[in-house]
Amino acid sequence: MDLRIFGDPVLFDMGPVPVTETMVTSTAVTVALTGMAAFLGHTVRSRPQHWLSVVAYLVVESFDNLVEEIVGRRHTIVATLAGSLFLFIAGCNIAGQLPGVHPATGSLATTSALAVVVFLRVPIAGIRTNGVWGYVKHYFRPNPLLMPLHVLSELSRTLALAVRLFGNIMSGHLIVALLVALAGFLVPTPIMALDLLIGFLQAYIFAILSTVYIGAAISAGEE
Repeated sequence: MDLRIFGDPVLFDMGPVPVTETMVTSTAVTVALTGMAAFLGHTVRSRPQHWLSVVAYLVVESFDNLVEEIVGRRHTIVATLAGSLFLFIAGCNIAGQLPGVHPATGSLATTSALAVVVFLRVPIAGIRTNGVWGYVKHYFRPNPLLMPLHVLSELSRTLALAVRLFGNIMSGHLIVALLVALAGFLVPTPIMALDLLIGFLQAYIFAILSTVYIGAAISAGEE
């Protein structure tokens, strides 16, 4: 029987845990990114003038500047989260261009998990910065009667994060797959390049929106 979870085929079982294609792909991307980060970290420490060190510095600096523009000050933890989300999503989208590989971000399970990470990080950042009451009281502004709407807004934007990323990546991957099947590999190559560009754009948008939500929680006590 073809067992599927969230539409993903189960490849094998690891004890009581079924392992899907999306889990394998996302794990492979995570391992590749971790190895790349370790290599670049070693390069920065041992050869700071090397071009790879310069690239690594520029990437880190770009996310620090992004967070500073949105939050109003530099915040290492937020920049680390935004950069990690961008690199993971971009890495999954790049992997999805390989023959026979389904992008992990084309699964609603993956995008939902990423959205939940952001959803949980928002109150954590707000409470760490403003204290429990300093963060919670913003739900009652400007009128306590609006508190349910504030909660609903946070839940709906989490759902929107997951569905937006899933829909854009899944649709682009399906279009490329259909063109490859109908016209061969060479004809849809420009479409594949466009799909890859859209994948990077979606990763950037996800990182920006996550930073905006967390930044709003950090500045909630300043209102």
